[in-house]
Amino acid sequence: MPTDKIIVFDTTLRDGEQAAGTRLGAREKLEIAAQLARLGVDIIEAGFPISSPEDFQAVQLIASQITGPVICGLTRAIKKDIDAAGKALAKAKKSRIHTGIGVSDIHIAGKFKDEKYGKTLKAKKDKTIEMGTKAIKWALEYTNDVEFYCEDSGRADRDFLYQIVEAVIAAGAKTINIPDTTGYAIPEQFGKLIADLIANVPNSNKAIFSMHCHDDLGMSVANSLAGVKNGARQVEGTINGIGERAGNASIEEIVMALHTRKDFFNLKTNINTKEFYRTSRMVADFLGMPVPANKAVVGANAFAHSSGIHVDGFLKERQTYEIMKAEDVGSPKSEVVLTARTGRAGLKHRLKELGFTLTKEELDQLYEKFLVVADKKTEVFDEDLMALITDEIRTVERYFELEYLHVACGTGTLPTASVKIKTAGKKNVSTAAACGDGPIDAAYQAIREAIKLSPKLESYAIKAVTGGKKALGEATVKIVDETNTRFTGRGVSTDIIEASAKAYVDAINRMVATKLK
Repeated sequence: MPTDKIIVFDTTLRDGEQAAGTRLGAREKLEIAAQLARLGVDIIEAGFPISSPEDFQAVQLIASQITGPVICGLTRAIKKDIDAAGKALAKAKKSRIHTGIGVSDIHIAGKFKDEKYGKTLKAKKDKTIEMGTKAIKWALEYTNDVEFYCEDSGRADRDFLYQIVEAVIAAGAKTINIPDTTGYAIPEQFGKLIADLIANVPNSNKAIFSMHCHDDLGMSVANSLAGVKNGARQVEGTINGIGERAGNASIEEIVMALHTRKDFFNLKTNINTKEFYRTSRMVADFLGMPVPANKAVVGANAFAHSSGIHVDGFLKERQTYEIMKAEDVGSPKSEVVLTARTGRAGLKHRLKELGFTLTKEELDQLYEKFLVVADKKTEVFDEDLMALITDEIRTVERYFELEYLHVACGTGTLPTASVKIKTAGKKNVSTAAACGDGPIDAAYQAIREAIKLSPKLESYAIKAVTGGKKALGEATVKIVDETNTRFTGRGVSTDIIEASAKAYVDAINRMVATKLK
């Protein structure tokens, strides 16, 4: 089905959330899904409904509230998976079930060792085709839009791949996803794979071919573009390229490559590229995964020039060193200068421009914190606001709340900290004091003693959200519980020790919230 339109399939909320150490609640997923709709993606893969009750609820919530894009749920080629996805997507105006199976000899032999799948590799392959076609028929009971993924296509036997693709198209799959699951492919090789599938599968003209490429060798975007050049008309990826292991193909890089090099590809998308920057920052903040400064398209340095020769050339003629304009991807240029005198209306206006819609209660809560920051700074920047939203609004229920923190440290003195922690449902406030290797370690030890929990601190990072000596500090911590499950917490303050303490309490709240469900 060759056309000049490329369908953009976003899997930030599914494969993106599989990045190690990340976790999103249903509310956060809904907020990101709304922004993805504003960005103009054609399909949102909202989650893997059978994987957990929380993921089921998130897909159900997005399906019922987000309009515009097709809402998709992932499944294995198993009836109970497909039934769960069908129920979760029931209220979607436009739904898709994305089902599939491993197709490489490595996957078939490794996953289907039981003799019930066949005693020989040939028998197991026949069973794989049977399972795939049955999955399509089950999915068609819930939606007429079914996509089939051939997992590990990059390492699959070519003749078998032709065979299973032909079979699932005949069974009713409208989209065929050819994933480079392990990031093994090389662009020239992967492009030829797509071309060969279209040429050798007899009914290939009845389906759209798609790519889902991983970045293990740093070639996910290049492989995706090679697939597009060879006839695929759907690309799959995530915002900021986040995801399993080294991540997925970056949606913003693929789209801007098509946009910037129309002379080469002669293809178009429905994406509003001016929404890329705010989408990137929202995903980064919610997942606690900062965007590297040198990240293509949306990194802080993507449109920065420092070399004398570059700066001179740029000032004389912008195109000498820029192939894109910052405004093309929505790099923020605030028209409202936010200060302590801005007022609620100005704050609400700027939040709307950034893609956030808050309830009156949430706006009131944020405004109080905004005034505290604005009193300490000359101007509150967009990055400050996004950090405040992450810290104050987009959090789990606060089972523990840091009411008081005092730290004493200095040269030749032992760092000590004292805290007061309020626990939900209890009148009494827990207090504790402790010493540590430094002020932050002392604060964390005091918090542990106050709440009687001792999760392992796996990583800690602090960064300045904006420039200047009065910049907000944003702390990100990752903790591990006794089951080796990771939880990420964030905290924001002009005081980095306070930000660090708040981040630690936030991570513990997320851990506790999971256990109490």
